Amino acid sequence: MNFVVPDFAPAATELFVAGMSLVILLLTVFARQSARNLGYMLTQLTLIVAALITIFTMDGEIKATLSDMYVDDLFGDVVKVLICFAVVTALIYGRGYAADRGFDKPEYHLLALFSTLGMMVMTSANHFLTIYIGLEMLSLSLYAMVALDRDSARSTEAAMKYFILGALASGLLLYGMSMIYGATNNLSLGGISQAIYNQSAALDGISSMTVLTLGLVFVVAGLAFKFGVVPFHMWVPDVYHGAPTSVTLLIGSAPKLAAFAMAIRLLVGGMLDLAEHWQTMLMIMAVASLVLGNIAAIAQSNLKRMLAYSGISHMGFVFLGLLSGVVDGNQDLILSAYSSAMFYAVAYVVMSLASFGILILLSRSGFEAEEIVDLKGLNKRSSWFAAMMMIIMFSMAGIPFFVGFFAKMSILQSLVAADMVWLAVVAVVMSLIGAFYYLRVVKVMYFDDPVDTMPIHSAPDVRVLLSVNCLAIAVLGLLPQQLIALCQQALVLSLPL
Repeated sequence: MNFVVPDFAPAATELFVAGMSLVILLLTVFARQSARNLGYMLTQLTLIVAALITIFTMDGEIKATLSDMYVDDLFGDVVKVLICFAVVTALIYGRGYAADRGFDKPEYHLLALFSTLGMMVMTSANHFLTIYIGLEMLSLSLYAMVALDRDSARSTEAAMKYFILGALASGLLLYGMSMIYGATNNLSLGGISQAIYNQSAALDGISSMTVLTLGLVFVVAGLAFKFGVVPFHMWVPDVYHGAPTSVTLLIGSAPKLAAFAMAIRLLVGGMLDLAEHWQTMLMIMAVASLVLGNIAAIAQSNLKRMLAYSGISHMGFVFLGLLSGVVDGNQDLILSAYSSAMFYAVAYVVMSLASFGILILLSRSGFEAEEIVDLKGLNKRSSWFAAMMMIIMFSMAGIPFFVGFFAKMSILQSLVAADMVWLAVVAVVMSLIGAFYYLRVVKVMYFDDPVDTMPIHSAPDVRVLLSVNCLAIAVLGLLPQQLIALCQQALVLSLPL
């Protein structure tokens, strides 16, 4: 029996991150005095090198390895590079915050690195097992990160809620995968797609199709939990509020890209021929998320909870982009819909990083800037960062000419092109309602007297990066074509459209 050595080159980035994680773990154990700085610097170096490896090995070809359980393509490469930069940004923003609260320890950076590895595995997974391994690696790391501030009862409670609901969602996903395996006799996404396409040969009549559809329901439910959409949104406001802001920043950014990649792999790459079923499910969850997210956000006085409900509504927009890609025969409309969903996900991550970055900037030892009243009179304390926060709020509200406006417009165009005008109308109405709570923040910053008169102190690198982050929202709004073209190119070369 011949043993074939697998080609590990397509998974070079993931292997590098996994190896460096173990190296950092050992080094920080022995270098106790300088462990914090060493762990931080090596983690950032690992993420930057991982992004560079991905960029330099990016060639547009689809390469499968590990018995087709893992795939390296342009879509996965683009998402992984974006994930690396999102995590690097989150760690820079959160370093001073974590140090002030005593959990700037090597395990904080290691957990961030392991979560990044999980996101990368999810992004390139081509098999149910690899998807589940990546998902659990990400989830378990985030559960621990939420509970890192051991002296905070609120963080411990949030971690418990996140863990319990996350375990339930993982169980639903695993149960759905087992049902799909029973109906198709396949665990690889390519094999499942082929089995569904050849129903008469691969499936045993109506009963197998029923099992397959039920399995799809459970898979979509598990997927919806990672996006945090209604009705699987219960964890989002409590975890965003209870977790340390530096951890909330991480949860609300890079994992959204990994969840989007997972949705594309599962729904488009593996179960496109069941689109008539999952399109309806996404439609219901998208509308519910838009309605509940925007209306509930109005009642929030806590900024982190407001941004949590805002995130629910934004993920509803991503679902609208995914479901509008179910169009018969027109490849251009299909590609436009999926690329608009990817563009929206990237835009949301950029905006989310900036919004929580501002909250971290305004926080200090013994004070959490997380209430809307904490932003009162920010223009008088720092006119520059008040302008940056205004850019973020305007972009999230979808006001021209920021990246959020073009992201929403691209989704609306896809809906209209797919003859789903009523969904576009609902999305516009909910966006108008949502504009209220974003503009309220701007009003508080510019027209109210400051409650907190303490000067804003932060590291120069945080100020510079946060300014660049916020200005990128404006620049991407003025020049969105390059990012949209990148999303289209990544998808057209990677997906069976």
